[in-house]
Amino acid sequence: MEIKGRDIATESYRVTLGVDGREVAALVPERLAASCMTLGSRPSHQTAYVWIAANKTRIEAAITALARGVRRPRPPFDEITLIEDH
Repeated sequence: MEIKGRDIATESYRVTLGVDGREVAALVPERLAASCMTLGSRPSHQTAYVWIAANKTRIEAAITALARGVRRPRPPFDEITLIEDH
């Protein structure tokens, strides 16, 4: 999984992951990382990157499940969405 940066419009981090021989892009909402912070505050980039790294396996499983269409990920990872690359 590779983090491609923050998407300001969606307040999410863009990530890519190889799934079944293709690159899949997804949005991981920064509010997931904010869940371990003070209510109402936005996580710093460092906090978000640390949270993403700590939850890498679950994020990758959620993206893989979404890409394959096999099941809906469990909360809070059900908030991750796939995006089309243009």
